[in-house]
Amino acid sequence: MRTYAGHSSAVASNELYRRNLAKGQTGLSVAFDLPTQTGYDPDHPLARGEVGKVGVPISHVGDMRALFDQIPLSQMNTSMTINATAMWLLAMYQVVAEEQALEAGDDAAAAVRALGGTTQNDIIKEYLSRGTYVFAPGPSLRLITDMVAYTVAEIPKWNPINICSYHLQEAGATPVQEIAYAMCTAIAVLDAVRDSGQVPPERFGEVVARISFFVNAGVRFVEEMCKMRAFVQLWDELTLERYGVTDPKQRRFRYGVQVNSLGLTEAQPENNVQRIVLEMLAVTLSKDARARAVQLPAWNEALGLPRPWDQQWSLRMQQVLAFESDLLEYDDLFAGSAVVETKVAELVAGAKAEIDRVQELGGAVPAVESGYMKSALVASHSLRRQRIEAGEDVVVGVNRFETTEPNPLTADLDTAIQTVDHDVEAKAAAAVRAWREERDAQPASRERVAAALDRLRADARSGVNLMAASIEAARAGVTTGEWSQALREEFGEFRAPTGVSGSVGVASGGSDELRAVRAQVRATGEELGERLRVLVAKPGLDGHSNGAEQVAVRARDAGFEVVYQGIRLTPEQIVAAAVAEDVHLVGISILSGSHMELVPQILAGLREAGAGDVPVIVGGIIPDADARALRDLGVAAVFTPKDFGLNEIMGRFVSLIREARGLDQRTPQPA
Repeated sequence: MRTYAGHSSAVASNELYRRNLAKGQTGLSVAFDLPTQTGYDPDHPLARGEVGKVGVPISHVGDMRALFDQIPLSQMNTSMTINATAMWLLAMYQVVAEEQALEAGDDAAAAVRALGGTTQNDIIKEYLSRGTYVFAPGPSLRLITDMVAYTVAEIPKWNPINICSYHLQEAGATPVQEIAYAMCTAIAVLDAVRDSGQVPPERFGEVVARISFFVNAGVRFVEEMCKMRAFVQLWDELTLERYGVTDPKQRRFRYGVQVNSLGLTEAQPENNVQRIVLEMLAVTLSKDARARAVQLPAWNEALGLPRPWDQQWSLRMQQVLAFESDLLEYDDLFAGSAVVETKVAELVAGAKAEIDRVQELGGAVPAVESGYMKSALVASHSLRRQRIEAGEDVVVGVNRFETTEPNPLTADLDTAIQTVDHDVEAKAAAAVRAWREERDAQPASRERVAAALDRLRADARSGVNLMAASIEAARAGVTTGEWSQALREEFGEFRAPTGVSGSVGVASGGSDELRAVRAQVRATGEELGERLRVLVAKPGLDGHSNGAEQVAVRARDAGFEVVYQGIRLTPEQIVAAAVAEDVHLVGISILSGSHMELVPQILAGLREAGAGDVPVIVGGIIPDADARALRDLGVAAVFTPKDFGLNEIMGRFVSLIREARGLDQRTPQPA
């Protein structure tokens, strides 16, 4: 039983963890901030606005010590949501476990072998959904392979990879796509480990036994429960037939779940409570496909960062289910159900067909590099959005049953969510600079750091397993940014396909509403003597690009020329693109909470470049107080998750462009 938590600083997060454990939480689920996830120190320019926002910053082993102060790691089960830099975080975690053991007078090696937990370490889905990748798929798969081989030998209770279909559903995946792409990721990883020769064939069953999964559970209860039964069946078949694992325990499908955050609504957010409960039931009712770990979002995550009380509420949901209900006392409730068996068979058949398609492309890595999987997800997400807009998919409180009584939970929106202190970033940046200066002031320490980084680069070139070099770097006091930069120098960096250009968009001309907007776009372009151009941009390190992609696809369908360059842009790059493309409107998408730092820089940059008259709009999870402040700074409009009507948003684009260009606000008609 976990809650996903971490923010501001290692010290603040440690206090939160110890409070949650005292309330009955049985494991830790660590959220890291975006600079940590993408390999930057808090004082790096790309870390601006992102430090401590969506998780805890961990810059070196000293931060890791503080994060787990008074929490005995050899007795804890810790899940770390970390991918591109997973090897580095595990190395620091091991070093802290060794230190704790030595301080207690225990055997350090035994403490390491006792470590239990998970590094998410699924880089494939980062190219498809979350965007916290650093290196290209090839080197990234090398890091994963090295970690799997190391942990099987040295940390046998550790799950070195948690194949994560959760974010695939968030990015639009259907149940069939979610199953298929997760299985394709597993095939890519297991094949790479097998072919590396680092694990003897007779121990390969131990590798399979340490592979775990992290899935999504949506509100379509029956379908989601059947999806889990299909996962169990396919994993058993795959590990037996492709890898020859004969021990049924080693073939067990072990998964944890976070229930769906995509379906949480900003409108009538109290409805999220019953959604969360239903989604939890989908992965617990069926004993033969029951989750082994559950973490629940909080009811107010569509509004902002949950408070400790909100997280406690989600933990109590699990405890009521486990200890008050009789759910855990019975065998599987669905065995022999014709309805369930038919649905499972349908999902299995669909997933096998999609797995075969990906394998024909060469597997998960080529399917990422070609853009096939990303385009498929963007297309699925676009169709889902269309169904919601058309009312075919009902979302209570959003597109039906919208009348509501005043909500006492959100009567004071500014106190309904947690906020991060504004000086967190400055303190973290100063702290990492002080760490490096103090470390390098001692010649022996400085030389050890240099030697550790030289070894890391050499091992990256030679093909040696990189865990040993990473552990030595952690002991030497190397920082997250230094470790990542050393590997960037050897592996290079990577920009994944956006999936937007190949998306299906709106089929058959779209609705009457879309056709009307398309006519307005065309007519306004004729008045201005040029086609209307919009820039859709994601500044900072926030890689959750699903919303930006859907806006870009719909803008294209509405007749705009769309400039979309993907994720991880600096404010300066966005300004340069807006000027170079001579756009009529700039749309900024931020879901990480960094809007108050990054948007003012973009506004100032546009003014300095002589493009201050170009309207700027912002979309994301933005509290009301921040939305007001952004509008005061000159932002033309702010859109949040409650603004689900993309055609209405396109209409606003036209109105804002006409206002900025001095055209009247009548509904234009094409000539």
